[in-house]
Amino acid sequence: MNLTIHRGTNEIGGSCVELKTDTTRLLIDLGQPIVNKSGSNFNADQMKDKSIDELIALGILPDVAGLYNDESGIDAVLLSHAHIDHFGLMNYINKDIPVYLGEATNKIIELSRVFTQSGTVINKPVCFTKEVAFTIGDITVTPYWMDHSAFDAYAFLIEAAGKRIFYSGDFRAHGRKEKVYRWFLHNAPRDIDYLILEGTGIGKKNFKSELEVEAEMTEAFRNSDNGCYVWTSTQNIDRLVSIYKACAAVNKTLVVDPYAANVLDILSKFALLPNPKNGFANIKVMFISSMTTKLIENKHENMVYPLKNFKIKWEEIAKSPEKYVMLIRSSLKSEIKNIGWRDGKLIYSMWEGYKNQPSSKKFLDDMTAKGFQIIDIHASGHADEATLVEFANALNPKNIIPIHTFEKTRYSSVFSQPIRILDDNEMLEL
Repeated sequence: MNLTIHRGTNEIGGSCVELKTDTTRLLIDLGQPIVNKSGSNFNADQMKDKSIDELIALGILPDVAGLYNDESGIDAVLLSHAHIDHFGLMNYINKDIPVYLGEATNKIIELSRVFTQSGTVINKPVCFTKEVAFTIGDITVTPYWMDHSAFDAYAFLIEAAGKRIFYSGDFRAHGRKEKVYRWFLHNAPRDIDYLILEGTGIGKKNFKSELEVEAEMTEAFRNSDNGCYVWTSTQNIDRLVSIYKACAAVNKTLVVDPYAANVLDILSKFALLPNPKNGFANIKVMFISSMTTKLIENKHENMVYPLKNFKIKWEEIAKSPEKYVMLIRSSLKSEIKNIGWRDGKLIYSMWEGYKNQPSSKKFLDDMTAKGFQIIDIHASGHADEATLVEFANALNPKNIIPIHTFEKTRYSSVFSQPIRILDDNEMLEL
């Protein structure tokens, strides 16, 4: 069996791994880059109106034979979770290639497509079940559920040609699924030949936990007599739960838009989530005119009309700012203008690097000009260095291969297991 990391050996994000036996080719993840080769932030506008050949020449699409055209090539793609740096290039693959992913991951990607009209389409989804092995050609795959800021994240045990490979995907131990991580430590598969291990948190220590985020938000909301906005990813379900719990603790009402309301509703099938349709108090839905109009025009009335009983108008929010916490993003400028809050708090609850994007910086500057105090309250979606070591020791592989990291040369000083450093597109015979 041969291993090729097409992208990910020298950067965080853009992950793409290929495993090949005599009869089967399997791809794990096909992520959009986060950074350019220069190290600057990647802008998806670079992909507009470009052909597949042009995107390959630019190094945006990995050069994987048989992935994009009709020739015999990749037998299947595995998706570890619904973060764009792991699935963001899936629109370009041959539509006949089956894509194996978690059921909730598939729902998240479908929902994103409905609300953005430009998201990813998974043409041949095959949903797997955690810890239930399945086969693709002569390769056996067993998915393991992970604690991560993506709701439905997995690692994979891959067995073929007498070798056992473990792909960590992205994970952590300080989210709301810490028990999932602890279970894995006690049930980790043995006799691993190669662990392909993400290293986002190499050199970092003592990450804040999701429970600490909840506590800090509770205090921020409690000590505010004006309106509070929270800027976070709608798909970070752990974070939405933390925000809701903090609101409930201080008797404030969380205001979400129809996208967040539908995310919580659809994913309530998989976990107990704060969903207004299931009778949770302290949560209301503000209808965004442009969003609801497009949904109805595109015949998605089922994502609008059932929310009417939980609707709140911006005039009501504007009248009593001390009663509400509202999820926002930079695109909701007109709603923010209508509400007219001033001198409140804006909780920034995402990766710090996004602040460097011009549109984000302008939005935060505009909010500061309105008298808002910008407060950073965030927990990483990735494991810190001590957790990475603990994870590796649980598996105790014969070799560790760095991926999803800028720090691959530091692995040898962090882990006790032998390190096998690869470069992008370098093939390793296992």
